[in-house]
Amino acid sequence: MGHAESALSPNLSRRRQVRKLSACSRGGIVVSQNRTASVMGARVLKAGGHAVDAAVATAFALGAVEPWMSGIGGVGGMLVHQAAADETVGFDFGPRAPIGLDPSDFALTTERDHDNLFAWPMVEGRVNAVGAKAVAAPTEPAGLAAAHKRFGRMRWRDLVAPAAKLAEDGLAIDWPATLAVACAMADLVRNPGARARFLPGGHPPVPAHAVDPHPVKRLPMPDLARTLRAIAEEGADVLYTGPVARSIAEDIAAMGGYLSVEDLAAVRPREVEPLAFTYGKRSIHVLPELNGGPTLCVAFEDYKKRGAQPKGAPDAETFCSYARALRAGWKDRFERMGDAGERGVPTSTTHIAIVDRNGNIVTLTQTLLSLFGARIVLPGTGILMNNAINWFDPVPGGVNSIAPSRRGLANYTPAVMRGDDATIGIGGSGGRRIISAVFQLLAMSADFGFNLEQALHQPRIDVSGLDVVVADRRMPPEMIAALAAEFTIVLAEPVEYPFPYTIASAVRRVGEMNEGATEPQHPWSEAVSEDEV
Repeated sequence: MGHAESALSPNLSRRRQVRKLSACSRGGIVVSQNRTASVMGARVLKAGGHAVDAAVATAFALGAVEPWMSGIGGVGGMLVHQAAADETVGFDFGPRAPIGLDPSDFALTTERDHDNLFAWPMVEGRVNAVGAKAVAAPTEPAGLAAAHKRFGRMRWRDLVAPAAKLAEDGLAIDWPATLAVACAMADLVRNPGARARFLPGGHPPVPAHAVDPHPVKRLPMPDLARTLRAIAEEGADVLYTGPVARSIAEDIAAMGGYLSVEDLAAVRPREVEPLAFTYGKRSIHVLPELNGGPTLCVAFEDYKKRGAQPKGAPDAETFCSYARALRAGWKDRFERMGDAGERGVPTSTTHIAIVDRNGNIVTLTQTLLSLFGARIVLPGTGILMNNAINWFDPVPGGVNSIAPSRRGLANYTPAVMRGDDATIGIGGSGGRRIISAVFQLLAMSADFGFNLEQALHQPRIDVSGLDVVVADRRMPPEMIAALAAEFTIVLAEPVEYPFPYTIASAVRRVGEMNEGATEPQHPWSEAVSEDEV
């Protein structure tokens, strides 16, 4: 027997509604968590670029305009669906712990780290989440370069250089930017590089008023711009060998971290065959091994075994069945998945979804892991670094415990679903919440025939573990009552912050028409077609 709790603020309006239209076009569409970045990618598609070309441009742009979520200091994974060949290819550029990491440096306290995405036990000084000891090698640029080498049509230089210009011009300050910086201020202020970049005058930047002579304030990032120009001119390898790599390793060592030139030189993105499974008449493709893909597969297999029969629209039993299936997936994940355990199905992240005019699709998730990653900016290169060690369980002896050279168990879940003449590329950001959202959005699209705009405006639940089910307060009372009868539920409002679900982004190809859509509540995320730029 379950029960219900509420996380709702008593001050929030119960009549407020937010909608965001999808983009529809015969031309290509780019969906990302920032409109400026989506425009950059759409321009590449308009110039005749492949979906991978647009993904490279969008990904690097995101690191300049949404720097707390991703960037050249991050990691990730992607799927590329080639329409003409009817082939889907995966690129895995997830994190690996440094060779010299010392597990004894991560002593546990008796508290839980409630600021942590994963509710691990708290580590002394939170060194697994904040600071140089939390850093793993940044693999995102290498992963993008690998995909570009295989599928790209346009010059690498022309795809990366616009991001350098964005960094040079500086981060535009609006209320979401102020909020993001303010939420991380306590850690940012302790690192000289982060403090100088994000806290001018020692406090979060505040947007200007509309009548100000300069109504859009910016925070220029000239050091990051220089590094991006080096990547544009010399390729991603500058981060892994030579003077830039030495600068990164020296800066991390000076801050007490483990990342070395050997770790950087060892970065090798892997081209992988996706894990494929069926759901009704559809096939779903995900990255294999240490990410959210295998857990998504387990959840769908459990859902199929339960024999749920879709009705005309999602009802109470639909969401109860979703919750049971997702719990089965999480139970499996917690028990066996990790680099020291099993890696596949049983024997502050950002997502990009792109479809080009020829139907090629990219679904790419890239991340610094937590908001602002390790919350350090390297003085030599201006790179905001990941805190990928936070993906490891700090409790010793587990299949995903902190250890040198171990691959991290990521939560990102880029997926491609095909069938009934439609192809969907989808993913999201939000840590453990990603798997739950991708499962529901794919299931609702398949079971109820929803297009992306319809699916993304449906109330959702979140199942990010075995303890509670987070339920959208907009659900009808009978749905909430049915969930509460079986699970411990928490009612939540899908407000901009703290957002209780995943910021999902997706593209869909039906015949020769494309659709792109993203989370309605996110103030920056946008689907932009090549017709609009």
